[in-house]
Amino acid sequence: MSVIYERVALIGLGLIAGSMSLAMRRAGVAGEITGYARSAETRTTAHEMGLVDRVCDTAIEAVKDADLVVLAVPVGAMGSVMAEIAPALKAGAVVTDVGSVKKDIFASVLPHLPENVEFIGTHPMAGTEHSGPKSGFAELFDKRWCLIVPTEDSAETEILRIEDFWRALGANTKRMDAEHHDLVCAVVSHTPHLIAYTMVGVADDLSRVTDQEVIEFSAAGFRDFTRIAASDPTMWRDVFLSNKDATLEILGRFTEELFALQRAIRMGDGDHLHEYFTRTRAIRRGIIDAGQDTDAPNFGRNSDAS
Repeated sequence: MSVIYERVALIGLGLIAGSMSLAMRRAGVAGEITGYARSAETRTTAHEMGLVDRVCDTAIEAVKDADLVVLAVPVGAMGSVMAEIAPALKAGAVVTDVGSVKKDIFASVLPHLPENVEFIGTHPMAGTEHSGPKSGFAELFDKRWCLIVPTEDSAETEILRIEDFWRALGANTKRMDAEHHDLVCAVVSHTPHLIAYTMVGVADDLSRVTDQEVIEFSAAGFRDFTRIAASDPTMWRDVFLSNKDATLEILGRFTEELFALQRAIRMGDGDHLHEYFTRTRAIRRGIIDAGQDTDAPNFGRNSDAS
């Protein structure tokens, strides 16, 4: 694979950025990779690991002469980071983000974008509950989807280039507009995370179930809620506040479905329950058939995985 961007700057050095760096090296699509993280401890760890070619002490230093700048920071910090680096961006550079909302990011980032710099939103639909520079791995994006969300002013040549870039990192790509992206993510990611946080909170409050029972018997289904609910709290706080409208819409629909199931259980309506569970089981089968999960025992996870 030939080089797509001579210099790539990663602002933020957590799971996604770290995995991007490793995947770029695997594919050989970046000439040089620079990186910056606000935490000095993270920068030290990244340097010791050799996570990127050059760890910088400031974001401005990291983006100097970069052809592609990746904003891999919490959604709430995107605007301030963009304002900081804007004067240092070279003409013709492309800035992208990897956040899981787009309308709010566009609103906070685009006002600071220099006229001679492109911005194209991206969202790799891949991740784990782990965070930090040590959590990344090159295969994270393999056969997963990366949503490409251009702005109204994004140049077609640069959109095609960043699509090639993400495909080189192992991902499938699909274009979406910002509003539809945020609605889709509210369905497939944001609301499920909120439900997981809530279920874990309910178990914590239920005094009739002991902490030890929750830990010992979690393989019955609760375990997967706790895995999701272990995700980075700062990131998810920002996601819910930034994608408020779409999340509330889907949460309202979820509440309606929950009330209908509650009524079916109360009334002993087995036909309704069976029909509902049959339909949702087919959706699960569709996810497996699409290669986005596995039906292997324990969902394909290692038995010693935390």
